[in-house]
Amino acid sequence: MKKPEKISVTKAAALMGKSTLFVREGMKRGVLPIGQAMQLPGSKRWNYYISPTLLAEYIGADLADLWEEQPAG
Repeated sequence: MKKPEKISVTKAAALMGKSTLFVREGMKRGVLPIGQAMQLPGSKRWNYYISPTLLAEYIGADLADLWEEQPAG
């Protein structure tokens, strides 16, 4: 299985045991150092890039652990 170059907000939230709102707001405010949140000029939408390496370092996990399936619920 090829490892993705980024992690979704939903997956990051699940790995952290937090809500997607926590991840999005933390990234927007620059207090969650796991990637970048950008709002393009003239747009109301935000785009998020979550680095697998930065997320693994932040949560204290091995990079390989990020690719394991998370239990539902």
